Amino acid sequence: MHQRGYHSFSYADISEEVGIKKASIHYYYPNKKDLVREVVVRHRKNFKTDLDRIETASTDPITQLDLYVQLFAQVLYHDEQMCICGILAAEYHILPKDVQVEVQGFFNDNIGWLTQVIAKGCSQGILQVEGPVELEATLLFSSIEGLMLVTRTAGGSERFELIVQKLIRRMDNSLNI
Repeated sequence: MHQRGYHSFSYADISEEVGIKKASIHYYYPNKKDLVREVVVRHRKNFKTDLDRIETASTDPITQLDLYVQLFAQVLYHDEQMCICGILAAEYHILPKDVQVEVQGFFNDNIGWLTQVIAKGCSQGILQVEGPVELEATLLFSSIEGLMLVTRTAGGSERFELIVQKLIRRMDNSLNI
């Protein structure tokens, strides 16, 4: 799923990768929609845990944004995979409704978290944005997801971080004075 999306993977792929029979997978997940929904639910839960860790690791908004970018960079660097929800979003209109809801929830979770971090940074005078904070959060999140696709096709994952860092640094109030 990380590499090919919803419609391009099968239970046989999972069976081969994990080394169990397809029937065992079907026992727990009778259909693909249930399996993919569970994968996205777990991904959202794990990602929220990662976001909580970031908040614990640092109170500095720029450091938090840098650590946030690293979450995506790690996925990209590992076998040039994509964010699972980003790759599923490419097939959004043909996904089962239950999966659509979870993918949209992941996007909302991220934009909401980024909005809070950027708003906190602005209120502390550390960050500065033009326009609504939520719009800036959406721009950053969309850029990260899109850059994963571009980097995947163009190669050079270090470029990913350079471009995202440029987006973050343009909000850095200490550089805008």
